[in-house]
Amino acid sequence: MEEFDYIIIGAGSAGCVLANRLSSIDSNKVLLLEAGGKDTYPWIHIPVGYYKTMHNPKTDWCFKTEPDETMNNRSINYPRGKTLGGSSSINGLLYIRGQEQDYNTWRQLGNVGWSWKDVLPYFLKSENQERGKSKFHGVGGPISVEDQRIQLDILDVFVNAAVEVGIPKVNDFNTGDNFGCGYFQVTEKNGLRCSASVGYLKPIKNRNNLKIITKAHVKNIDFDKKKAVGVSYWLDNQLIKTKAKKEIILSAGSIGSPHILQASGIGDPHRIKNHGIEILHNSPGVGKNLQDHIMMRPVYKVKNIKTLNKKINSFFGKMQIGMEYIFFRKGPMTMGASQLCGFAKSDPSKETPNLQFHVQPISTDKLGGSNLHNFDAFTPTVSNIRPTSRGEVYIASADTRDDPKIKMNYLSTPEDRKVTADGLKLIRKIVLNTKTFAKYEPEEFRPGLNFQDDEDLVKAASNYAQTIFHPVGTCKMGNDENSVVNDRLVAYGLENLRIVDASIMPNITSGNTNAPTIMIAEKAADMILEDSKS
Repeated sequence: MEEFDYIIIGAGSAGCVLANRLSSIDSNKVLLLEAGGKDTYPWIHIPVGYYKTMHNPKTDWCFKTEPDETMNNRSINYPRGKTLGGSSSINGLLYIRGQEQDYNTWRQLGNVGWSWKDVLPYFLKSENQERGKSKFHGVGGPISVEDQRIQLDILDVFVNAAVEVGIPKVNDFNTGDNFGCGYFQVTEKNGLRCSASVGYLKPIKNRNNLKIITKAHVKNIDFDKKKAVGVSYWLDNQLIKTKAKKEIILSAGSIGSPHILQASGIGDPHRIKNHGIEILHNSPGVGKNLQDHIMMRPVYKVKNIKTLNKKINSFFGKMQIGMEYIFFRKGPMTMGASQLCGFAKSDPSKETPNLQFHVQPISTDKLGGSNLHNFDAFTPTVSNIRPTSRGEVYIASADTRDDPKIKMNYLSTPEDRKVTADGLKLIRKIVLNTKTFAKYEPEEFRPGLNFQDDEDLVKAASNYAQTIFHPVGTCKMGNDENSVVNDRLVAYGLENLRIVDASIMPNITSGNTNAPTIMIAEKAADMILEDSKS
């Protein structure tokens, strides 16, 4: 049986960081296990390729959620990365850290070392900012952050209309205060995706003290009483066991991490006892506290201004787009999932923004599942970025090769439904009630102006709502009875087991979650190396 100092489960956004930092010490022997394959699929590296990698079993777990009564009983596709780099290899490439208040709240909940001033150095450490070094930005880090290589009139019109209703124009959403509207920055380098695998793993993959195994599906973590001592995993249908001398680090994400814990006998006994799994440790919070951002996707037709619908639907338009990318690394093929970002308040009483816009110069009936409309239109999505609804991930069988159950409970609180309605009405105000947009004769194609009542509006919009792919919180950090890890990310009641990924967030950050996940792993790596010396 092969033995390592550290075994990392999951080569996603967090796992790649940990593999890099822990193996930087020559004496550390590190094993990195990934259930997916290598990140050699070409569409991973072309930014707009997320349309080809999501819902693709080559690169995506292809989960589906359980039906949500509060979303018109809809079950939705739930992409999660299944390749080196994890979801950073298939996501929308948008670089957002969240607000200062997010991290200060974590600290106020008792998590020492997680305030904004504590975590900012790790954001800087991970970043290679195209605009250069500053108080809020770093250079020389593994993740390249660049300005977008596309600019369209329709997007500039939206920015100006937002200014008209009191939302200022900004060009940096990563200073801790992100109120305003402007273009996203993206995790790209020279027009190519800069995933955690590209940034952290590729430069060091040949280190003698690092072993990377792909298509390794973890069965469970092995324990000697309450001490984590190894990992059992399937490789080519063969069950392999391996040992860890120092720590096992679980970085399988907010869906995978609680799933593996439950399969290992750790979690709420009521959820796992019926699957023939021996209860090792009662940890009722495992899989609970699931949070995500759900985006409402209204569509507005416009006149006298171009969107990308007709160009992308045209053979010659596609050719032009392809040539622009091949020769100049510019244009629509460099696009992230959204081009324009906005943060606003659903009502003036809010201390900080609680809404996020993702504005796209395209429109479709079903995200990733249908052609673009044959008329000029755009999609100004809106999300409640501080949802109060909570879901759960729970095991469906003793075999981790069977998908877990994912119950989101989107929009299950009156507050979330009110904020969502207010967000949709704010979009209407920007598009339909400003002088800036008036010349383009905007028309609400979906959900339609016949929906005016808050509840009717939310219900109608829910038919087209989609996740923004931000699951967090299922192994939360804290000190209450439902906390799974302490503020050094060590699992309560167990030895030699640490959890490092987005699942440890006690509350979701106010925006996209990839940059915060990488930050968490950078900070965790320092803590792991510190603790190894004690």
